[in-house]
Parts: sequence; structure tokens; C-alpha cells
Amino acid sequence: MDKRLTALRKENELGTDVSQQIEELAQMTVSQLRERYIEVFGEESRSNHKQFLFRRIAWRIQALAEGGLSERARRRALEIANDADLRIRAPKTFFGQNTSIPPQLAVRTKASRSLDRRLPAPGTILRRHYKGREIIVRVLTDGFEFEQQIYRSLSAIARELTGTKWNGFLFFNLQPAEERDAK
Repeated sequence: MDKRLTALRKENELGTDVSQQIEELAQMTVSQLRERYIEVFGEESRSNHKQFLFRRIAWRIQALAEGGLSERARRRALEIANDADLRIRAPKTFFGQNTSIPPQLAVRTKASRSLDRRLPAPGTILRRHYKGREIIVRVLTDGFEFEQQIYRSLSAIARELTGTKWNGFLFFNLQPAEERDAK
């Protein structure tokens, strides 16, 4: 990797102007940009987006020519990234060393599905009187329980009860929390 960076720096020092290189990038096809990405970064890009590839390569060429971020700026960026609430993808390497988490310490989690704002918290009991019968439904994290059966939606329960299609939220008179609190 150091040899590749040294070669790119020498190329810049020998008179190949950075602006000229960037102009050449603008004329390249996606496949040519992907090849240039490998030359500059030492790994394949997962993207086929021309504008993304162009910007990343242009930034890297400029960083190599002008020195990139200072060590202090890199450390500060690492501090900020460590305090971030959500990391989409951990960096493969940082400061030239592998900083990935050891497999025995890694924990995989699923992103929680966003719950509908009209739904109360899991564990809540919904009650409704329908044709002289009291309907009791318990809200679960992944569905609803009615008469010891699990249903994926309130609409399925309403259909079971009425025999026709119903909007489950309307059938159980559920509204977003803001509307409930406003009344």
C-alpha cells in the first residue's frame, strides 16, 4: 500500500497537475473510474455511481497532492465517530492499521422496525365492544394476540370479527398519540 501511495505522490510531484487529473476523471466512464478507484484506494468500490466515484477519487488525488488531513484532525474525527449513536459501517483500516473489532467481541443486532405511532406500547390491552361482545386484544412487539391466536395486523382481527374488510386502526379507534393527547 505504501508503494502505491508513494507512486501516486511521485506522479503528482513530476508535474501531472491535480486539476488536469481531475479533468481527466470527468471524462472517464464508470468502468474507468472503478479502475482508477482501485489504483488510488487499493480496493474495489462497491458503488457504480459515477458522481460518487468521481468525487471520492478527486478528493483522494487532492489529499495525496496536498497532504490530506492532519494527524490531529484524524484523531478528532475518530473521537467523534466513537461517540456517534449510529455507525453504518465500521472503517476497514485507520492510521494504516486494522482497527476492526475482534470476532469474539462483535455483536450482531437487528435494527428495530419502526412501530406505527398509532399503536400503544407492546403489552397494552385494547378493548372494544362489538355486537354485544367485548373484544380484548393484546399488543405484542411482532403482532397482536386475540383469543390465544397471534395476528400480524389489527385489520386481520377486525376481518375475523366482522367478516368484511376493515381498517384495524379505525375498528379499534386508534389515533396517533398527538391527536389522542389533543382531545
